[in-house]
Amino acid sequence: MTIRRILQNTPMEPEDIRRLVTAYEQTLRALSLKNRDDQITRLVAEKVIEVAQTGIRDPAQISERVIRELGLP
Repeated sequence: MTIRRILQNTPMEPEDIRRLVTAYEQTLRALSLKNRDDQITRLVAEKVIEVAQTGIRDPAQISERVIRELGLP
């Protein structure tokens, strides 16, 4: 899973990691993305982390904002 590879050396609490993984998975489902090795999934993972750093904690809100900021349907 792309987001776990990005986060593996990041000093985060397990709860924070679960929140980001949940937001990532919700976003991929919403976009019907299945191939976890695709470049777009890495872009989504990076955007999830970026949005979460703004202080949003709810995975659904993170997902919605990621989709909106990426300009995807």
